Amino acid sequence: MTEAQTIEAAPAPRTRVSLAADLSQLGVTRGMTLLVHSSLSSLGWVCGGPVAVIEALLDVLGPDGTLAMPAHSGDLSDPGYWENPPVPQDWWPVIRETMPAFDPARTPTRGMGRIAELFRTWPGAIRSNHPVDSFAALGKHAAVVTSNHSLEDSLGAGSPLQRVYDLDGYVLLLGVGFDSNTCFHLAEVRSGRYTHIHQGAPVFVDGRRVWRAYRNVDYQMDGFVECGAALEAAGKVRTCPVGSSTSRLFPMRQGVDFAERWLTEHRSPPAA
Repeated sequence: MTEAQTIEAAPAPRTRVSLAADLSQLGVTRGMTLLVHSSLSSLGWVCGGPVAVIEALLDVLGPDGTLAMPAHSGDLSDPGYWENPPVPQDWWPVIRETMPAFDPARTPTRGMGRIAELFRTWPGAIRSNHPVDSFAALGKHAAVVTSNHSLEDSLGAGSPLQRVYDLDGYVLLLGVGFDSNTCFHLAEVRSGRYTHIHQGAPVFVDGRRVWRAYRNVDYQMDGFVECGAALEAAGKVRTCPVGSSTSRLFPMRQGVDFAERWLTEHRSPPAA
């Protein structure tokens, strides 16, 4: 949808104040630890764009709240696994040799949307040190959320997802569906319904760029939409318009625990 089409479809401009009111109506409260997945275009025409959205989130959370977002950079990975799009096999050695190393301050996100891309550079935001599956956080518990991000357990027990879970945080799907919900990957790991892959990424070690090979979970989103629908049907999700979007809020512990049981029941165990 073009900007002109967005303006034509909007009943009124969405603003920092109106978005904050919508977020409060949805159930976002002061002091909350909140993991947000977002789509700017879903909100309608926003005066101030992603800046206004982040400001609205921070307004509602207040000074004692913590705001977190995924800051994934999937292109800093082994090109042998690339599919969207793939690259010729004879390019792989060149890419592994020359790809710039992950830098929390400089490496852009990929496929996270304009809100998350801006948030990783927001004054005071901290980004976890994972070349592919990093998260950014701001606020009271930002250092806790982003610290000690395990290279080989990128969305499991050694990840910011586990930290938000431990802090009794909430998940906000701001105009996106459960197929964008990273916390179900924590449930995926707990369910045991996964396999491993051998990954690689360019990182800094003692100030020197190296290509670091590591083993990680081969994370999949199979069943996430259906699991989310079941979570909603169980009455665990609050749904409310935010701007022009349909947005969802739920306690992360309840969501992950429910998804662990659901995936254990509905996904096949890995082949021996």
